[in-house]
Amino acid sequence: MPPDDPLVRFTELFGRAARSAPFDHTAAALATAAAGGAPSVRTVLVRYVDQRGFAFFTSYESRKAREMAANPKAALCFYWPWIDEQVRAEGIVTRLDADESDVYFASRPRGSQIGAWASRQSEPLSSRRELDSRWREVEGRFEGRPVPRPSNWGGFRLAPERIEFWKAGEFRLHDRSLYTRAGATWSVVALYP
Repeated sequence: MPPDDPLVRFTELFGRAARSAPFDHTAAALATAAAGGAPSVRTVLVRYVDQRGFAFFTSYESRKAREMAANPKAALCFYWPWIDEQVRAEGIVTRLDADESDVYFASRPRGSQIGAWASRQSEPLSSRRELDSRWREVEGRFEGRPVPRPSNWGGFRLAPERIEFWKAGEFRLHDRSLYTRAGATWSVVALYP
């Protein structure tokens, strides 16, 4: 019998995937849609999960951030082929508060902090030389002092309304469980593969 709380179940699975991961187990496909409904998908790194949902970070000026501002519904899909399991989560995305974004930004490697300042994420780039020049300029600006979080960079949280767990089965008879939120409680049903 699966646990009543899918976020508890996810946390256990996430830990199991991490223990045997040949690559970054935090990688997930994030699907968003523009206001007009056109979908787009890319991989993000989900940095942590708690009872509020799945947290990831980006530039607020990126395409995904603009799409989430116009249409705050999104979906995540984790797939861990080394354990033959997948999790899909769908829900509403909101920005994290500044304090939470500051804490995560301070934990990043210094080079990644500088990169957040140097990149104009999702904008056209004339040459790699331009990006390298911007990175060196930012590195010089913050030499000898901490790099603060740029105001156009921070976190988002997907608060799940649906979470589906999928486990590969012999003869493609996979195990699927769908959790659906109703207020503060979750209901769960098994699905045909």
